[in-house]
Amino acid sequence: MRSDSVKKGMARAPHRSLFKALGFIDEEFERPLIGIAVAKSEIVPGHIHLDTVARAAADGVRMAGGVPVQFPVIGVCDGIAMNHEGMRYSLVTRELIADSIECMVMAHAFDAMIYIPNCDKIVPGMLMAAARLNLPSVFVSGGPMLAGRRDGKPLTLTSIFEAVGAVGAGLMSEAELAGLEDITCPGCGSCSGMFTANSMNCVTEALGLALPGNGTIPAVMAERLRLAKKTGMLVMDVLKKNITPKMILTERAFLNALALDMALGCSTNTALHLPAVAHETGFKLDLDLLNRISAVTPNLCKLSPAGPSAIEDLHAAGGIPAVCSELAKKKLLDLEAPAVYGVFGDALTGAVNKNTEVIRPVESPYSKTGGLAALRGNLAPQGAVVKQSAVAPAMLRHEGPARVFDTEEAAFDAIMGGAIKPGDVIVIRYEGPRGGPGMKEMLSPTSALAGMKLDDKVALITDGRFSGASRGAAIGHVSPEAAEGGPIGLLRDGDAIVIDIEARKLDVRLNPEELERRKAAWKPLPPKVSEGYLARYARQVSSAAQGAVLR
Repeated sequence: MRSDSVKKGMARAPHRSLFKALGFIDEEFERPLIGIAVAKSEIVPGHIHLDTVARAAADGVRMAGGVPVQFPVIGVCDGIAMNHEGMRYSLVTRELIADSIECMVMAHAFDAMIYIPNCDKIVPGMLMAAARLNLPSVFVSGGPMLAGRRDGKPLTLTSIFEAVGAVGAGLMSEAELAGLEDITCPGCGSCSGMFTANSMNCVTEALGLALPGNGTIPAVMAERLRLAKKTGMLVMDVLKKNITPKMILTERAFLNALALDMALGCSTNTALHLPAVAHETGFKLDLDLLNRISAVTPNLCKLSPAGPSAIEDLHAAGGIPAVCSELAKKKLLDLEAPAVYGVFGDALTGAVNKNTEVIRPVESPYSKTGGLAALRGNLAPQGAVVKQSAVAPAMLRHEGPARVFDTEEAAFDAIMGGAIKPGDVIVIRYEGPRGGPGMKEMLSPTSALAGMKLDDKVALITDGRFSGASRGAAIGHVSPEAAEGGPIGLLRDGDAIVIDIEARKLDVRLNPEELERRKAAWKPLPPKVSEGYLARYARQVSSAAQGAVLR
């Protein structure tokens, strides 16, 4: 066992003494040491309950003959960090999480790992760590939050962000907004739509690193704790068979993950995180591959923010196995791809689509192509990403004048001040991985537009990114970013922006000579941050088109 290096032999007496200070007994030194990386904290609603999930996973490990040892992992709540300086510190934690787990695991010689994430960057950060360390590993998330309810209709975090815009437009009173605060987020769990956290937890099922139900069993259900216990027992079997993440995270797994992504209409952030996870395995997952999978994979679900259903509705309809069973009818999945429990097809045993309103049959999808699309053109030579399943049909093709802002805050103030008119294309730049730094999410601007009933009349493009809760013609990850001299940094108010999502195009009506003249005169803005972790991050981070991994 790997852990023998810290517990066996005469020379390890000091080490055993320290273990005994933790309460270990001699019999435990004969058993595998299973690390449990758990992102429990009291600041993230999706993580407040992870100690109970970790305890259940530890029970499973002990039942199967292992010794569980928990250690903490950081996590930022994107909702709380939104629309202020804190959002610069969200994406950047993905690398911190992967690096810190690597340090803990290598320093303490665990034999195998259980990863317990739930929200946003924590899931991909843990996936990156699992791939890098390549120890037998299984994931179990904390599960989604239940939707809030008003007049029998579901509420998600999107609802209250958009309500802010409605108040700004005079369509809702501040008293009504205050009432929404009390009911929108009813308890623990990752926010209840197909936002980034739930997207990544569902995708982890498709990658084959988690048991069925990982992405959809609500946080408050005892079924979630039973899943954690099964995960604890499973990791011991995975250790015995020496099944490691790189045996599972092959091209086959990533193609399955992309297919599920397209069927569900996941967050655009998956286009950042899946390439970053693939990077740890040596597999190149780029935007061209994303488009190839999108071209042949139908969009079967319209979950919030694209539609009215919440994650609990997806679970009741049969969850990820039911979605995958629909895709399997058209042979869009590799059912023989390896998984921690055998092969991926095993997860579909007994799967039934129980609600064709929530999961469309593959024969009658919402669209014949997937939920995400990568765009290219003279405005995004390296690519940009849009959640096309959440775009109003009228905005799939749009041409309008640029309204250019160098910060998210300036754009948000203009929106709330009534300065944006139907037909405009809002451009928010210098918010990319390097320029932000940290590639802020733009949920506040997109939600304000939706609350003002402008989301089907106004487009927004940015070298930053969007929350999975955003909807509308919101095009992010524009690469190269403004801070690297990308064309988005050369735009001026009034430039004609041409968006054609179906043709996968994003252009500005400027000839090459004019772009070259502007490029020659361009000077970058001074760095927004000059010291600390963000400054180091800005020096090392790659393009969004490459997953914003550190060089």
